[in-house]
Amino acid sequence: QVQLVQSGGGLVQAGGSLRLSCAASVRIFSINAAGWYRQAPGKQRELVAAITDGGSTNYVDSVKGRFTISRDNAKNTVYLQMNSLKPEDTAIYYCNAEISSPLTQPRYYWGQGTQVTVSS
Repeated sequence: QVQLVQSGGGLVQAGGSLRLSCAASVRIFSINAAGWYRQAPGKQRELVAAITDGGSTNYVDSVKGRFTISRDNAKNTVYLQMNSLKPEDTAIYYCNAEISSPLTQPRYYWGQGTQVTVSS
């Protein structure tokens, strides 16, 4: 069964950078549209950045100019580059993506989540 596998994240000082990755666990499956969400303690999950299968991107205002979502179709991976990190970026980050294969209908999957902690 295909899964979305996240990597990256961790602890960084304010002003630092991190990169998150999200890949389909089975090579035959392709990532179509994708998004990165985050959920801070006591807050609702919010969409941070999204990318279409054509490469168009969209960002929540709070991360514009600091975060970049991108994709490498050859590696079947979506990335979130996070620069100029702030303590308020601290949250669990989740990848969500539509995955399809030649034999299956497209459906959305969630990654396992990864903690990002920004110290002041």
